[in-house]
Amino acid sequence: MKLGISPIFLGLGLLFSCQSEPKKEPLAALLKDVEGISGNKEYMASPYVTAGDRVYMVGHQDGTFPDLGFHVEGEMGGIWNHPIKLMDGFTVAIAMDDASYCLDDADEFINYPVANKHIFNSQIPGLEIERFHFVPDGREGMVIEFEIRNVDKSKKSLLFEFTGHTDLLPAWLGERVGMIDQEDNLEFDKQRQAWRGKDDGNEWYVLFGSGRDSRHREEASATCNYTPQGNGKAGKLSYELSISPEKSEILTFYIAGSYKSQEELEKTYDLLQQYSDTYLKDKITHYRKIAEKSKITIPDKDLEKAFEWVKYNTEWLVREVPEIGRGLGAGIPDYPWWFGVDNEYTLKGAIATGRKDLVYHTIELIHKLSESNGNGQVIHEVSTNGVIFNPGNINETPQFASLIWWVYQWTGDKEFLEKYYPFILQGMTWLMEENDEDGNLFPDGYGMMEIHGLESEMIDVAVYTQKAFDDVSKIAKILEDQENADKYRELAEELKQKINEEFWVEEFSSYADFIGTTAEALQMINAAIIRADTLDKPWAVEELQATKKKLQTYPRSRKSGFVMFHNWVVNTPMEMGIADKDKAIKALDKAERFVNPFGVFVTGIDRDDASEYEDGSFSGSKVFSYTGAVMTLPTGVQAVAENNYGRPDKALDYLKRMTRSFSYALPGSIYEVSPDYGMMAQAWNLYAYAVPIVTQFFGIQPDAGNKTIHIKPLLPSSWNEAKIENVVIGDNEISITYEVIDGELKAEIRQKKGDWKIKFEIPEAAKGKTLLNGKETEPKQGALVFDGSKNTIEIAI
Repeated sequence: MKLGISPIFLGLGLLFSCQSEPKKEPLAALLKDVEGISGNKEYMASPYVTAGDRVYMVGHQDGTFPDLGFHVEGEMGGIWNHPIKLMDGFTVAIAMDDASYCLDDADEFINYPVANKHIFNSQIPGLEIERFHFVPDGREGMVIEFEIRNVDKSKKSLLFEFTGHTDLLPAWLGERVGMIDQEDNLEFDKQRQAWRGKDDGNEWYVLFGSGRDSRHREEASATCNYTPQGNGKAGKLSYELSISPEKSEILTFYIAGSYKSQEELEKTYDLLQQYSDTYLKDKITHYRKIAEKSKITIPDKDLEKAFEWVKYNTEWLVREVPEIGRGLGAGIPDYPWWFGVDNEYTLKGAIATGRKDLVYHTIELIHKLSESNGNGQVIHEVSTNGVIFNPGNINETPQFASLIWWVYQWTGDKEFLEKYYPFILQGMTWLMEENDEDGNLFPDGYGMMEIHGLESEMIDVAVYTQKAFDDVSKIAKILEDQENADKYRELAEELKQKINEEFWVEEFSSYADFIGTTAEALQMINAAIIRADTLDKPWAVEELQATKKKLQTYPRSRKSGFVMFHNWVVNTPMEMGIADKDKAIKALDKAERFVNPFGVFVTGIDRDDASEYEDGSFSGSKVFSYTGAVMTLPTGVQAVAENNYGRPDKALDYLKRMTRSFSYALPGSIYEVSPDYGMMAQAWNLYAYAVPIVTQFFGIQPDAGNKTIHIKPLLPSSWNEAKIENVVIGDNEISITYEVIDGELKAEIRQKKGDWKIKFEIPEAAKGKTLLNGKETEPKQGALVFDGSKNTIEIAI
């Protein structure tokens, strides 16, 4: 953006000149061996995030900071240090040769796992400017670096203007705990040459500056047209620069925050200024370690890269507020806080990708927050100020029990089971005594589909309850509680049968969305018809009207299963592997109707015959809504479901659909709603990738408590070679390489702990001899059992 010169730039001699400093390498140079992904031109006016575990910044890829988000309306962007916001953002202007320019239209955006870069190479004659930023972990602040490069043949004299816009305010629901936003005040810190902002009614602070001599004014830029909402203030810092031809100048800014005291604020700022390069090196090292765990090498390079970056995306969502806890948030920008069910999916993928630390911290936090319910119910949504918005949907309590069992299988940590077992039993009692009024084992209430009025006996609630019964039985057995082991095993068996009998609707080749009375169904079907008609889905209207006509002949009090919305949750019986096989295959085949090139529709009646060819942006609505959405979680669930019934090629197809969203809008990330709507980074994407890839394709199914690893490979037919490395199981690590050559499957299995037992299940397609370390070996009960640090298996298939 180019404007006429601003009055502030007249008489440059009135301003302080920057002191000459020793030449230093830019921080960005530390990323020379770190992969970066460039953004798409058409998405420059869309969000990005740079994140640490305490602070993160959200802006647009073009370099601007528009008001965005809906939870705190228009305030979910900018710089956050939960439970408060620090700044709306900043502007940068350059004055040179009687003209002024605002850096608000970047030519390129590059996203790195640990940082971002905006490149401005066409706005200002003779100059190229790179804006680089990262957020250190464990610090309440961030670092922003500008490299201004003179690409002309003449010396450039210019004025560099950085204007920070404070907006100290509380996170969502802060008013419930007395956190009331008031006007910000600015004061200049002469020692640090930085602006300090403070909320007038609270000990909330922000400090920003470069440490270099500057001219300062409390005002917004006259060059950049930026007027964000809120009670914030603008503080300007101006610097004279003189740059020789083919040379560059580096300006580094530090932003620190505190919701406690000015003393802590200044300490953080000084540390950032002193150790920024060390913090960046530490962050690079940390992310490299993340990449190395459960590292895959497969023929599909797009899928391989997406899986790697989903692990990075997950780390962006770690949110720590020491007074409350540390745990994985759900999504950026509008769901940065903590959720029960989001983590009950995500943490299954996290433990399978070596993140025991994150898994334990998050479970501890969810448990701590849920205990305030006093009855074993697991919370749904909690803001970073500790305010519980929703004490929990019904499915979250049984899914917590299953998560604990899943994690134990990977860690073998019996103390972990003992810690959460009393809470799990309390939750199971609450689930069945408070939420199953008719005693038929189908709890009543919301599951994953929070559709108004749809609070009957939901398919996903029933399925996850059945899985919890089975898992609690196994936990009880480990902990020598035989009474509960028997009780919950019997309940699991009974409920599995009831789901297959009472939820199955043969006419639709599908499990029912819900079980309810005819009166309830008629009420819901009218709403469904209006929805389908509004979305112009004539096939759905016709189907629903036929169903309505049929229902009108039923007694109003009759209770049965209804297929109405074709919600994705009807696939959970296959996800959990409890569907009878013949029903499962019918249902999986039926589910293929409710897709588009990016994955599975949340609500099946939202699709139409053109959906399979719709590969453009998701249109959404002016008011945030998931109507018409295709989402990553349903798509990942479908991949898991297909693998459970021996169809890896179908599962791979769903993963490929989901991967089409990778880098579609935000480079290096996958949106919550495919391909470009909702949250730009979403936690449960890790479940959607890690569970089908690690535990199903590569077949790693641990039993760490018994120092045993079951391996049941289920490779897609297009994978002639595949490798996974450094899969952490207990205190062991395993790596597997598969090759399929001339009708022979060869597997090389390495593990760090040679005394662990490996049980390698022979594929059903096997024929002929089986060799273990070159010697013909007869499988026992369909498996080879062995130990040792390195073993090779050869199987004719």
